[in-house]
Amino acid sequence: MSTVALTELEIHGLARSCLLVNGCDEANAAAAARTISSAERSGAISHGLFRLPGYVASLRSGKVNGHAVPREEQLTSAAIRLDGDRGFAPLAIEYGTPLIVDAARDSGVAVLLIRNSFHFAALWPEVEALAAHDLVGLACTVHTPMVAPFGAKKAFFSTNPIAFAYPRPGRDPYVFDMATAAKAAGDIGIAARDDHELPTGTGLTADGNPTTDAKEVLDGGVILPFGGYKGSAIATMIELLAAGLVGDYFSYEAVKADNRDGGPAIGGEFILAMSPEVLSGPGWAEHSDAFLAELENMPGVRLPGQRRFAARLSDEPIHVNAELVDTLQSMLI
Repeated sequence: MSTVALTELEIHGLARSCLLVNGCDEANAAAAARTISSAERSGAISHGLFRLPGYVASLRSGKVNGHAVPREEQLTSAAIRLDGDRGFAPLAIEYGTPLIVDAARDSGVAVLLIRNSFHFAALWPEVEALAAHDLVGLACTVHTPMVAPFGAKKAFFSTNPIAFAYPRPGRDPYVFDMATAAKAAGDIGIAARDDHELPTGTGLTADGNPTTDAKEVLDGGVILPFGGYKGSAIATMIELLAAGLVGDYFSYEAVKADNRDGGPAIGGEFILAMSPEVLSGPGWAEHSDAFLAELENMPGVRLPGQRRFAARLSDEPIHVNAELVDTLQSMLI
């Protein structure tokens, strides 16, 4: 695979330009470009420029509002509902983060319910932003059916990702961001593009047979939940939080509302913030950090997110698939 070496600033500029040319205003383009370029810098390539053609397709089809203006509704002192105005989620998230931070600091616990937006990225940016304010963060969202519930062979859930961050003042937070599917859809897309085999147990063919071929999974097949019935139960919980509790589309409803242009589907996101200073009291950081240090010092243990944090410290250029860059350059016309 041939690649092109780009800096994070160049990746941001390419993403921003593509979005501006294809229908975004500056606020929406810049927010989405920040999400895309930070994913590339962090080594999360399946959520970086790889997603940009989908962003552009949804703008060109008219599905997404490139001039969206998020609108807030204060339900209680600790519950905020945010209407994304049919825009990409990054702007709504950036708009809503200060609101939930203030609410969590005041009440100890707060929720942000984002409706009517299009999420197409990783979830760690949301929870890391909360951890930067010394808050514990949890976020989850749904998309369109790709994953078969345990025991079934037909897609019903999306990959239903969930992310969690716990602050460690003066250090990188403890963060995980994972699909409840055996593998994230973006990673399967990368595997199909680059002809990589999938691990056993990742998916089924259109005929319901086990396969390690990413193209077969994407061509009418389904992804399996991680951990069998356990992953299926967590995926159900995420549907109920990000759709039922938020008041937006469940995965099986989202696909009916989607025009299938290759971009994100409309839906909701559930974000929870908790203040350890309020809930645990003084000394929370030292107590929690001692636990994580004990865990990290065990032979063979690596805390999630460490490779992502290490990647951000590098000043080396980022190597991006050359064919993808050519495709994106063509979208600037």
